[in-house]
Amino acid sequence: MDALKKETVNAVAKAQFPEMSYDGKLELEELLVRQEVAKGEILLREGEISRDLILVGKGMLRQFYHKHGKDVTEHFSYEGCVLMCLESMLKQEPTRLMVEALEDSVIYRLSYNKLMTLCELSTEINRFYRKVLEFSLITSQVKADAWRFENANERYLRLFKEHPEVIKRAPLSDIASYLLMTPETLSRVRAGM
Repeated sequence: MDALKKETVNAVAKAQFPEMSYDGKLELEELLVRQEVAKGEILLREGEISRDLILVGKGMLRQFYHKHGKDVTEHFSYEGCVLMCLESMLKQEPTRLMVEALEDSVIYRLSYNKLMTLCELSTEINRFYRKVLEFSLITSQVKADAWRFENANERYLRLFKEHPEVIKRAPLSDIASYLLMTPETLSRVRAGM
């Protein structure tokens, strides 16, 4: 028995769909494939097609892309989070995003095709999937609004309040790129807090 798998499903369900039943969680668990990944390992490369949702059981991942010769961090995921390259997965087209393990991690892959089959059979799993998509879209909108309307200090403070694990565990260069700052600007912001 994989206790971490059960823990991960419970954490994801609590965050995304708290009313999910015990049986619904069991159905979800049955679809998950465990994978242990080493720090620095690339889980998805630019040009590949994203075929899975990833539930993080242990560790931290980052989703990023290259722009003008630099890595730009798009998203961090850690215990209890779901990571997906939405456009690539839905369209089944190559992605420009990449996924890297920032720590030794245990992840659970949820095949998009198997999930879609289960969504046809289970109203509850369909609702869970919808909640995951809604959460992803809201997160993207909040991030885009922060980039548009908040200054560097406000963006850092938001990340500090909403995701302290990222501040504690992610490399400063990745945090800076996520916040659309140079590492020097991030150092000044942190020093001023």
